Amino acid sequence: MNGFIGRRAELGLLDDLLAPVRTGGRSGRPGRAVLLRGRRRVGKSRLVEEFLERAGLPHVFFTAVGGSKEEDLAGFAAEVAVSTLPDAARFADFTAPQTWDAALSLLAGALPVDRPSVVVLDEMPYLVREDPSFEGALQKVFDRTLSKLPVLLILVGSDIAMMEKLNTYGRPFYQRGTDMVVPPLSPADVAAMLGLPAADAFDAYLVSGGLPLILDEWPHGADLWEYLASALRRPTAALLVSGERTLAAEFPTEAQARTVLGAIGHGERTFTLIGRAAGGLNPGSVTRSLELLTTRRMVAAELPLSTRPSRETRYRIDDPYLRFWLSFIGPGIPAVERGRGDRVLDAIRTSWTAWRGRAIEPVVREALWRLADDRLPADSNAIGGYWTRTNNPEIDIIAADRSPIAKKITLIGSIKWLENKSFDTRDLARLITHRSQLPGADDTTPLLAVTRNGCTAPGIPSLTPEDLLAAWT
Repeated sequence: MNGFIGRRAELGLLDDLLAPVRTGGRSGRPGRAVLLRGRRRVGKSRLVEEFLERAGLPHVFFTAVGGSKEEDLAGFAAEVAVSTLPDAARFADFTAPQTWDAALSLLAGALPVDRPSVVVLDEMPYLVREDPSFEGALQKVFDRTLSKLPVLLILVGSDIAMMEKLNTYGRPFYQRGTDMVVPPLSPADVAAMLGLPAADAFDAYLVSGGLPLILDEWPHGADLWEYLASALRRPTAALLVSGERTLAAEFPTEAQARTVLGAIGHGERTFTLIGRAAGGLNPGSVTRSLELLTTRRMVAAELPLSTRPSRETRYRIDDPYLRFWLSFIGPGIPAVERGRGDRVLDAIRTSWTAWRGRAIEPVVREALWRLADDRLPADSNAIGGYWTRTNNPEIDIIAADRSPIAKKITLIGSIKWLENKSFDTRDLARLITHRSQLPGADDTTPLLAVTRNGCTAPGIPSLTPEDLLAAWT
């Protein structure tokens, strides 16, 4: 047992891609390629390492460093020379190749022809940025040689937008690889990894975002406050440093985008308030920053879900860990560095209940979307929320046949995520009132309560943290 948690679906997909490599495929071209993308520090490389260990095949695993084309070419040649490929020693007899065309051609000559092998190019966006000819060289070698060999080519990248573009029309590698996304560890994975009950596992998920590096330093069985008390004493804790490293890598030059991201992280959700909190940026700058942030999947732009069109777009941080980091950790790093992490912990305690009540909403909606076939009425194909400009009403859960403009509302619900308060008759009365104000709903539209601490209101179905956790198992 090596302690590897979760990733059953991702490992299964990689096994499925390896199957035709092993059998030779139906077309006589057994070679396959996968473009594997995911947020930084989400565990992509660790996933591939686990896959390689389980597969037990000859392989080479090269990670680009992004310094220069020459540096990465030399590193690639050195990595192949010490790999488990049967003819890897051939690379030791050559000087470092000067082009990727030459390097990849040499690689093809080192691959076995009578048994499967795996080639991994990690941090591939660095190679694309360093050398505009890299994509063309990769496409040529794949078409002429690699696709004819029993090899699985795994191309890994953290720049999500660039990795998506690599497989789009007009790019050299178009339709040659299978897209695969590696998400953070799920709440169920967090519960299994830390040995926590469901409610506490959701707290840990909201703080860690499911990032393995943070969860690795979280003591088994420790609740949120035990972990935070420990992490906030150490300026080098993964909880502190991962956020700044992520932002530095994602936005090396886009200062305005980081400012806008910070404004959203501090709780601003509308275009006007975001611009004001970002120092009074002009509307054009805010628009460009929001487009960049949504393209890179850092920010989600959402519309109210109902049968009536709406322009009341709201923005939220899409990454659970960054939501927490931007709200509490980033502003508190100077205090931690002065040895006053206790002040940051006090600030988190003061705001935790309100912050968690908002942060849990997208997690609950994702769980409901996963549970839709079992727990929601038929035709619940979209899950969202509803609000007006004045937030009267503001409804946590809307299920409908489609989004953002539905033909039919199938369910509305409320989230009550408090430690010591159940969903009671007053909450039910408020939800019934809100239902009467929702376009497309009527007295027959089903109701749902999602509650951390039980439901005492009669006649309304409810879901607990244990029910929600089952969405990922």
